[in-house]
Amino acid sequence: MSLQHFISEAVSPWMINEGPDSDIVMSSRVRFARNLKNYVFPILSNREHNLEVIEEVRNQFTDVPDGQVGQLELIEMDDLKPIEKRVLVEKHLVSPNLIEQSKNGAVLLSENETVSIMINEEDHFRIQCLVAGFELKKALSLANSLDNWIEEKVDYAFDERKGYLTSCPTNVGTGMRASVMVHLPALVLTQQLNHIIPAINQLGLVVRGSYGEGSEALGNIFQISNQITLGKTEDDIIEDLQGVVRQVIEKERAARRALLDNSRIELEDRIYRALGVLQNSRIIQSKEAAKCLSDVRLGIDIGLVKGLSKSILNELLILTQPGFLQQYAGASLTPTERDIKRATLIRERLELEDQLTKNVEGDEQ
Repeated sequence: MSLQHFISEAVSPWMINEGPDSDIVMSSRVRFARNLKNYVFPILSNREHNLEVIEEVRNQFTDVPDGQVGQLELIEMDDLKPIEKRVLVEKHLVSPNLIEQSKNGAVLLSENETVSIMINEEDHFRIQCLVAGFELKKALSLANSLDNWIEEKVDYAFDERKGYLTSCPTNVGTGMRASVMVHLPALVLTQQLNHIIPAINQLGLVVRGSYGEGSEALGNIFQISNQITLGKTEDDIIEDLQGVVRQVIEKERAARRALLDNSRIELEDRIYRALGVLQNSRIIQSKEAAKCLSDVRLGIDIGLVKGLSKSILNELLILTQPGFLQQYAGASLTPTERDIKRATLIRERLELEDQLTKNVEGDEQ
């Protein structure tokens, strides 16, 4: 494996397969925050200590023995160009904090990009497992196995009463953040989400944009996650989150049915206008592209748009982000140049998909 392996393709291998409830839930994630007992936590440590942690990781944590994820590749942030770092953020393989604020950060990545273990972010380890669809328990099982594997080799900072010790007090306890990425266009269109979010917050959960805290919900994609880690078991957190997300799924599906029943022509017009914009634009900004991709994905999910797969839209949603556009172009681009390149790339990708579909149909006749 190499860095090029992780930054050349917009869609991670795990994203190709559709998981449960994939019409609404794009992915499930479980992340553990862990620190080493005998090292200063990253927020207070110096370059020497951070490099020692990276060296320990290099020596002990590149081969996973149980075969679940295979070899892990160590990538140090100091070795990357700014665009390469941004691509990893856009693919959700590292956090914005790792590339912006951490000192001497690194990441261990599995070949299928299901596993990402960030080093020297806010904590020594951020163990992240991503799976397609609504499968929190599957993500938890994989995260637990990796956590156990790491703990066999090192001593974690742990307190019998408080649990795992972390840089941020809100992570103390299990140190676990579980989240789902959901596509909620109907709840946004019907303005129901404005009433749902406060209710979710009262249950100890939080709704954020697709790139976490402080990020915007581009393309009607939201991240729902737990806020409380102390005083609850991992299973309790998963059960609570699953229950709330299940209700959100049901409300989104009900809103989609209501739009079809009561505003079908307006909905069809919105979806096909969005498809027309994507197929014909010569210049398009990221927000408009994300909005149109969201509308077309909704059209696919409710059966109005044929001949396109959701995986193409997942690919375009990431491929049209600023970092990927510049990686694709092989050069730094001005905002206007990015908007032109974005429109060109979307048109070409949709034309290719259309041609492939026609070829398949021709072979079947």
